[in-house]
Amino acid sequence: QVQLVESGGGLVQAGGSLRLSCEGSGSIFSINVMGWYRQAPGKQRELVARISSGGSTTYADSVKGRFTISRENAKKVYLQMNSLEPEDTAVYYCNALITTTYMVDVNYWGQGTQVTVSS
Repeated sequence: QVQLVESGGGLVQAGGSLRLSCEGSGSIFSINVMGWYRQAPGKQRELVARISSGGSTTYADSVKGRFTISRENAKKVYLQMNSLEPEDTAVYYCNALITTTYMVDVNYWGQGTQVTVSS
């Protein structure tokens, strides 16, 4: 069994900051790419940011310069969100491409954490 556990969502005023965290546990051999996606009501899920095991990062244009993704270790990732805007309101999902201890590559999702930015 593999789990991705997220924390850090909440309600914040525009211009404020939040930090999301996600940690993998269970039958994990290695984690290749970890990232964050978000889904706002009535919209498709979209990539926010991702980071490879080597530290390479990718950001959505809408968050460049405001959000920073980082990895504390092989199984834990953070998303620092600054200068938040009402348009950032969404459910944020952690995502990871994991090689399990059975040597199978599987794409896992966290349960999601709500981020609400008030104007």
